[in-house]
Amino acid sequence: MTSYRVRTHPDAATPTGPEELRLLDWIPGSAESTIQLGSRAGSRFFNGWRAPREALDLFLLGASVYCMDKATRRDTAADVWTRELSAELPVAEVDSWREGPWSETLDFLTGDRWKLTPYSESRSPLDGVRGVPDDVTPVAEVDAVSLFSGGLDSLTGVIDLLEEDQDRRLCLISHNEGDQASTAQKTLIAALRAHYGAERLEVRSLFLRPAPASAGQARPLPEGRETTTRARSMLFLTAGLALASSVGPDVPVYIPENGFIGINVPLTRARSGSYSTRTTHPQFLSLLRDAADSVGVRNPILNPFRLKTKGEILAGSKNPDLLRSLAPDSISCSHPEAARYAERDQGNCGYCFPCLIRRSSMAHVGWDSADGYAWDALSGKDLLDRNTRRAADLRAVINGVYADRPDRDIFRNGPIPGSEHRAFLRVWRSGIDELRAWLDGATGATAKIVQGLK
Repeated sequence: MTSYRVRTHPDAATPTGPEELRLLDWIPGSAESTIQLGSRAGSRFFNGWRAPREALDLFLLGASVYCMDKATRRDTAADVWTRELSAELPVAEVDSWREGPWSETLDFLTGDRWKLTPYSESRSPLDGVRGVPDDVTPVAEVDAVSLFSGGLDSLTGVIDLLEEDQDRRLCLISHNEGDQASTAQKTLIAALRAHYGAERLEVRSLFLRPAPASAGQARPLPEGRETTTRARSMLFLTAGLALASSVGPDVPVYIPENGFIGINVPLTRARSGSYSTRTTHPQFLSLLRDAADSVGVRNPILNPFRLKTKGEILAGSKNPDLLRSLAPDSISCSHPEAARYAERDQGNCGYCFPCLIRRSSMAHVGWDSADGYAWDALSGKDLLDRNTRRAADLRAVINGVYADRPDRDIFRNGPIPGSEHRAFLRVWRSGIDELRAWLDGATGATAKIVQGLK
């Protein structure tokens, strides 16, 4: 068991327990903090607004879980995957936090075994933080909050939301740690503001991560970071809920993500677990909804694309001309930094699973091109004609989409709540059809493998 205690004030006593107990100190703006909020240039994420205490406690959970996920290596677990994680969290209302399905929610999201122990802390996580009002204050006069990763789905979602209601104002939230995705976010937001007007978009960028070790910290976190991070959507959603609740309890949080990647059926049996994330899986969102309700955060969480493939999302765009012009600037990639190995500008690598889905969706509407990708998966050049790990996703996709898959496979990444099994089955089958239609046009090394499976 890897145990953490979260503290929100520097005068809280340092635990006298074993040194193995790790401290997550939330002290924004201080070198003593082991949760880093903001880069060297600072962070304005919390400036000028304040959410109700219950939403701030929920956000603190999201921030803590994200940092725990990154600071706890999976290779130390007995099976080199499933960790046992314990968190002591300071909250205002301990009893309500004991009622929610927190362990079930986090277990499902990250594939680990979690234990959450709330303890009483009367002081807010934002007490004494510079620029934060003393009372609940809205982030802006907005009608909704939308998660904005800089990817193609979130871009399409924002365009649709602004197009369908000419008076709608949105607060966009992004999260980054300074990578290429943050550049894409800034580029796209500038273009959206230029098109729709700056007054319709409030933007909040969250820079948050486990802090590097420093002399001022009571107990610095161990060196080394886990790369299979699964808890980012917990951070993203709880931050979005905090922003929305600052405006009012009925303000929705939109999480635009296609349903094909939402259920994320493993491409092969060998790819269950480490390859099958549950970022927007309907079971995770259902569990999170119940857990958030239990602590009094009831803002709606809406995914307008939950029953659509990525290609269907593009085909149904409410402003396809604008979307097509901005799409090349979006980043859908799992590791955009990989492009530097091909001596290309950082961006979409072209070989990861999200990139392959992106290209097949663009082909669905006639927009596909190898331009803008470091590797061309449709030809397989330098991917399938060499012994490289970069080919793993492409090989799995080819094998998966040309295989005879039973309907029950839609449950292989988790149960589907409610009575939507048939709807998600259609999304899964249609997503496979999009990938297959794109791969049918393959050339070179990719075509050889495709032809062998037909």
